[in-house]
Amino acid sequence: MTDASAGADRPAPYGTRPRPAPPGRRWWRAPQLTRGRPAPGGVRWRLAPRSIRWRLTLLYSALFMAAGAGLLGFTYLLASRTAPSTAVGGASAVPGMPGGEGQTPDPPTLTMYAEALRADQLHQLLVEAGIALAVMTFASVALGWLMAGRVLAPLRTMTSAARRISADNLRQRLAVPGPEDELKAMADTFDDVLGRLEGAFEAQKQFVANASHELRTPLTLQQAIVDVALADPGASVESLRAACLRVRAAGQEQERLIDALLTLARSQRGLQRREFVDLAATVRELLPDGGPETGGPRVRADLGSAPVLGDPQLIERLVVNLADNAVRHNSGGDQESWVRLWTGTEAGRAVLRVDNTGPVIPRHQVAGLFQPFRRLGAERTGTHPRGKGRPREGLGLGLSIVTAVATAHGGTVEAWPRARGGLSVRVAFPPCAPPAPRPGQAPGRGRAVITRAEPSEHRETDRQGVGSAGD
Repeated sequence: MTDASAGADRPAPYGTRPRPAPPGRRWWRAPQLTRGRPAPGGVRWRLAPRSIRWRLTLLYSALFMAAGAGLLGFTYLLASRTAPSTAVGGASAVPGMPGGEGQTPDPPTLTMYAEALRADQLHQLLVEAGIALAVMTFASVALGWLMAGRVLAPLRTMTSAARRISADNLRQRLAVPGPEDELKAMADTFDDVLGRLEGAFEAQKQFVANASHELRTPLTLQQAIVDVALADPGASVESLRAACLRVRAAGQEQERLIDALLTLARSQRGLQRREFVDLAATVRELLPDGGPETGGPRVRADLGSAPVLGDPQLIERLVVNLADNAVRHNSGGDQESWVRLWTGTEAGRAVLRVDNTGPVIPRHQVAGLFQPFRRLGAERTGTHPRGKGRPREGLGLGLSIVTAVATAHGGTVEAWPRARGGLSVRVAFPPCAPPAPRPGQAPGRGRAVITRAEPSEHRETDRQGVGSAGD
């Protein structure tokens, strides 16, 4: 054995690439075995065509051949069941039959000859029909190839257009013309997906820009305070202490912003735990103080049992954000300012509704309030509405977190402006069966009405029938 032949029998070294196949040919690879067991899924033949055009062509040809074979078989069956004719046309002899000239064959001989003649004709029919079927099968392959190409032409157009679309030119669309068929519906669906992706990319870019600006503002403020304090050679202890307090306040605001961003990211990631939570109990624990003595609006809660299956911490954050948003962006502490919270069930769904007075909000600007870092009016973008120079307390993420938490729980958020000013927000969660009470545990309480016109130690609670948080 030569060295070349011996080397051919040896396996290739580890890490070397196999020799590529010549152009126009494909190697056949034997099925791989793992420790004596066949590979999952069985043997996969590499000779199967990978082009959908070839698969459609073979499918069309196979269907045509099956239909032609069925038709020929049915015709052959009908011809074979036909009784042979024994009429010989009088007393004259039949050419080709045994016997002399002018002799009439007897019936058994005539029947035998007719059957032999019919067998020859059936055989000839079968052979000719098989040849015709083979010729038409090859013709159907060519016609199927052409028809498959015509059918798949829109797909090739959509594929080439989709390859040109990237993250930088999401505004481009397929825009496939033609009748309203399945391919047109698929192209329109793909265009809709591109539109949603474009909106998501734009929203992400805007969110990153806004978050960078919001995070940079406290840092710039801290740097300015420190620079002013260091530039004053005769700074006293009191001025340095005031500067440190301002730097600390800016750091706390930055910490609050980071916590809000983490909560938003956590709620958009989905639920990690699920427990039964009663919205009424959560609202009762987190109900804000209100009334003229606290400088805020009057707070009234009409609480009914509303079980929700979800993350307790995220639901608490949703309630806190809605309540704080209603109190912070209210008309003030006069007698006409109020906040109303309502919990209950509607059509089996747990519902939380928060209504509050406040400035008049245009209807077309309500949807923007639920976008990150979007604020409305002077009290949402600058100082206090009374012009006292108090910095704003909102981060612009409260309602965005509400939307993210509701979406993570499979719920919906609706908002609409009130005619006399203020906002109404309705959060509905999917229906769920409340947990059964434990043995010896008292059943759930009915609807409770809580009014906080003063601090929390002055609380008034009574029971009444089911109501709604109407205007």
